Amino acid sequence: MKTAITGGAGFIGSHLTEYLLAAGDEVAVLDNLSTGSMDNLHGVLDNPRFRFVEGDILDRAAVDSVVAGSDRVFHLAAAVGVKLIIEDPLTSLRTNIHGTEVVLDATLAAGAVLLLASTSEVYGKNTSDALTEESDRVLGSPLKSRWTYAAAKGIDEAFAYAYWKEYGLRAAIVRLFNTVGPRQTGRYGMVVPNLVGQALRGEPLTVFGDGRQTRCFSYVGDVVPALVRIAEIPAAYGQAFNLGGTQEVSILDFAHRVVELLESPSSISLIPYEQAYAPGYEDMRRRVPDNTKARDVVGFNPTTSIDEIIANVAVAGRQLPAYLPASSELAGA
Repeated sequence: MKTAITGGAGFIGSHLTEYLLAAGDEVAVLDNLSTGSMDNLHGVLDNPRFRFVEGDILDRAAVDSVVAGSDRVFHLAAAVGVKLIIEDPLTSLRTNIHGTEVVLDATLAAGAVLLLASTSEVYGKNTSDALTEESDRVLGSPLKSRWTYAAAKGIDEAFAYAYWKEYGLRAAIVRLFNTVGPRQTGRYGMVVPNLVGQALRGEPLTVFGDGRQTRCFSYVGDVVPALVRIAEIPAAYGQAFNLGGTQEVSILDFAHRVVELLESPSSISLIPYEQAYAPGYEDMRRRVPDNTKARDVVGFNPTTSIDEIIANVAVAGRQLPAYLPASSELAGA
């Protein structure tokens, strides 16, 4: 198949690119390299079925250059990371809302299938035992930049659904729950590469708040095949699917496990949210996915354990120091 990937030089996008090329696809990637990196694609640059276009999803001509003639489009490009969203909310809103509309229009014109990557952030402060795709969204004030990403991704989903309902665009949505693995950078507040990087350097592991907020980390190697399967099934069009890990862990317990597993001399330091970000910052105390829908439709069954995640990220960190966060940065969630 001919596949286009926006954000294909990013963490998840580069893994998806490799997966699809290995499956025999022709893959065209669009990325403005603001958070992605050509280093992530070094293993595929010589592949004759791979094409890279440096450009922005706000630029319709650039989007058309990769989407035209495609059978399917994976829309992963977005402004991501708590740190980036808080520091540059306006650019983030424009990228995540207007950029998605550009991609939707181009995909519709191409007659292609669209897979929209959304986020568990859309559930906001909902602390239900296990979040289903129908769970309520509980967001904070729109005047707090912490929630602009969740709000924008919710609008993205609404756009994709409306394009499916009104125009017949074959579009499916996935809500990713803390997808992690090699190539993920800590520059924008991503917790796993930050904590693992600090442990490898023997620095204190910085955990925000009291560390008792819980997450379910999902390994990129489990998630990527599910993205592809969802895009291939007509029953998925007009639907949203949770894709998350199955092991709930507090950030503090995760930090302790990183230190133990990597045999690091690092201590663990709790950093108030006000110091890490800004006064009035709000976090989600608990975020646990119900993966039943994705399991029933595409057989999604994540198997990578927390220990395996830590080990794999550490191996990549030791081999590729550029992926480690700078020593002055803190670890988010």
